[in-house]
Amino acid sequence: MGLGGLKTTWQRQTKDFGHTRASTYSVLIYDNRGMGASSKPMGRYSTSEMAQDAVELLDHIGWTSPRSVHALGISMGGMIAQELGLIIPNRLASLSLISTAARIKNTVGYFENLWNRFSMFIPKSPDASLAMAKRNMFTDKWLLEPDVLATESVEKPFPSNGDRIGASELQKRMDTVLFPRHGLICQAIAAGWHHKTDADLMRLGEAVGLERILVIHGTQDRMITFPHVGVLLNGLRGERAETTGPGGCIYHEVKDMGHVVPIEIRDTFKEWVEELVEKVEKL
Repeated sequence: MGLGGLKTTWQRQTKDFGHTRASTYSVLIYDNRGMGASSKPMGRYSTSEMAQDAVELLDHIGWTSPRSVHALGISMGGMIAQELGLIIPNRLASLSLISTAARIKNTVGYFENLWNRFSMFIPKSPDASLAMAKRNMFTDKWLLEPDVLATESVEKPFPSNGDRIGASELQKRMDTVLFPRHGLICQAIAAGWHHKTDADLMRLGEAVGLERILVIHGTQDRMITFPHVGVLLNGLRGERAETTGPGGCIYHEVKDMGHVVPIEIRDTFKEWVEELVEKVEKL
């Protein structure tokens, strides 16, 4: 999961894969260190250490067979997933990197970049904090649309997607045990200092197998801006195309899409993951 996110953010995918298709898939979600139900030590976190946390969890539950794990990571979680692919490449059946970066670049100008990075830590009113979170994560169009979960078994529908997201974010931020400030800062350090060179990415592609790697990025992503995906793909030896062809990684460029692709286009995202799983299971 991404910076400051809880494992419950994957609830839609947990339902789609772990419940609706429980006969085919087993789903494992967990909180990164610093958030949720995981430990929250003080200190400098790194994405490599956080990936090692995931390895130890996989070892503990016995998911150790070769090509047995389909790893998905979004945003900071995608950075952790890169490290995971370098630590246990042969255990991964596939690797999905969503709205993420090999390294953070300044793509919007010095002062805007500086403001974007520090503004999340400046104290704000609850309304201002929620408004900024929603804007950074989702497109304006989707936020204004009617609650897409209203047709599912929800306790009470919300007027709009934005209202549901805002309520969920407010509930999280009000719980300082699940969402401690020091945990957010420690995670931000890990994400900000994540740095994979082109050589690292080439090694990742060779170790996991380019044909097992899925990359997804929205063109209107405000958190990890669109130019970052070019760096990631070039390092993996991909190309700026829908797919890189036989033997290459799969790439979906999502026009006019924001940061949280799995929520905004849930059904399409599900199809892409299922296609990847079906493909690699035949390798």
